Amino acid sequence: MELKTNRLILREFQEYDFSAVHAYASNIDNVKYMIWGPNDEVDTTAFIKECMAWKYRSPRLHYDFAVTLKSTGQLIGGCGIYLVDDGLQAELGWILHKDYWKQGYMPEAAEAILAFGFEKLKLHRIYASCHADNYGSYRVMEKCGMRKEAHFIKNRRGREGIDDEWLDEMIYGILKSEWCERIV
Repeated sequence: MELKTNRLILREFQEYDFSAVHAYASNIDNVKYMIWGPNDEVDTTAFIKECMAWKYRSPRLHYDFAVTLKSTGQLIGGCGIYLVDDGLQAELGWILHKDYWKQGYMPEAAEAILAFGFEKLKLHRIYASCHADNYGSYRVMEKCGMRKEAHFIKNRRGREGIDDEWLDEMIYGILKSEWCERIV
C-alpha cells in the first residue's frame, strides 16, 4: 500500500529500511519527546518486523508507513495511524529524522494519513498526542486542522534513565466533519 503526496511517498516498511529507521530511532535528539527510545538494534529490528506483520492481520488495526522522498526514495521518517475502541477512532503518530525538520514534510505526510483515515478507513475522529514541550509536533497538528482538546498535567511517565519523571501531554483531534470542511 502506498500513499502519495506532492513530495512524498508513504509506503509499508521493509526489512531493508533498517539503516534509515535506526538512524533516527537511535538518535536521542530525534526521540527526545517520545515515550520510547533511543532504540538499540534489537528495538529497531523488532519495530520493522512488527510493522511488516500488521499488514497480514485481520482486522488490521495498525498502519505504519515509511515516509520517503518522492525525488530520491530516501526514507526520512515514519507516520502511522492506529485504530482504537470500536474502530471508528484512531491515533495518529509520526517521527521525522532531524535532518528533515522544518521543511514541511510532516504536515504533508500527516495530511495524507488523515485523508486515508477518513476516506478509506471511514473514521469518525483522529487524534494525536505529544509531550507538551514538543512545539514542532503540535504545530504539525495545528497545520493539519487539528484542534487542541486537552493539556494533561504530569500524566505521561518519562523513560527510565532519560527523563524519568511525570511529563505533561497535549492532545489534539479532528472530526471527519471538520476535516471535510477543510478540503472543500
